[in-house]
Amino acid sequence: MPNWPRHLARALAVVTAVLAIAAPASAQTKLKWAHVYEISEPYHTEALWAAEEIKKRTNGRYEIGVFPASQLGNENQINEGLGLGTIDIIYTGASFAGSIHKPLSITGAPFILRDFDHWKAYRDSKLFRDIAKGYEDKTKHKIVAILYYGQRHVTANKEIKKPEDMKGMKLRVPPAPLFLMFTKSVGANATPIAFAEVYLALQQGTVDGQENPLPTIMAKKFYEVQSHIMLTGHITESLVTIVGAHVWAKLSDDDKKIFEDVLKEASAKSTDQIRASELKLADEFRKLGKTVVEVDREAFRKVAVPLHNDPSAGAGWSQSEYDALQALK
Repeated sequence: MPNWPRHLARALAVVTAVLAIAAPASAQTKLKWAHVYEISEPYHTEALWAAEEIKKRTNGRYEIGVFPASQLGNENQINEGLGLGTIDIIYTGASFAGSIHKPLSITGAPFILRDFDHWKAYRDSKLFRDIAKGYEDKTKHKIVAILYYGQRHVTANKEIKKPEDMKGMKLRVPPAPLFLMFTKSVGANATPIAFAEVYLALQQGTVDGQENPLPTIMAKKFYEVQSHIMLTGHITESLVTIVGAHVWAKLSDDDKKIFEDVLKEASAKSTDQIRASELKLADEFRKLGKTVVEVDREAFRKVAVPLHNDPSAGAGWSQSEYDALQALK
């Protein structure tokens, strides 16, 4: 370069510097988003939308692959993967994240929430954000959004009208501790089985029944191997969207805002779709020849409420958190 005119040398130096700065900015980071739900469900379709939207808003710097239907593992495994850094983003049931920070599972207690409006009040509350912060402080992961999973109902091959009808029944529950509170309240035998294996367990008679929201019962085709759907509405369930610590810590403030905005919007859209779906699905099941049973919900509520703050039944929140939840309007 000594023989080059000075202005050319300076120009070359400037171009080299610009390229050095631009290279990392245009480098693409590939992320894995895992969940256990079917591709037809709003959780998945909205995750696909969010992945594309984040890619667009970050000018292609983040490309997110979405892995549905337990492709990367069951609920416990994807939570583990988040901690190991092998998975970057997950949807997970609040009760599974609650295995790490117990107060987060509070909405998984039977009849602890009154209805959908009570759930929305919790979603938008300082109480939820404070509880989420407890989880974040422990794990360094970021709970970006909470979304509606729906009211859980019992299915079986017989009619159930009151709690005593479930005594001794082998009921599949998710493998998270808090789900034992419901089975304890009705005297059923809890059988924890991973989500992907439930259909086969019902088909083979390993269990007598299971419990899930109506949109899930439809998407997973549980109605094919169960004749009765009992509208117990015993748990108003939540999922949370969590970004792993190894990803969140590296995001710039601007990118954090993009991730938060998009993931919250996706969760809100998913919530609206699930709510609309569950309101009409009872009639859809009737058209499919299923027996849809209106149960004595008050009888179910009465046996559940005494267990709400019982640690031996899975409760892991403070009395003040419980009272704050009940006070939400």
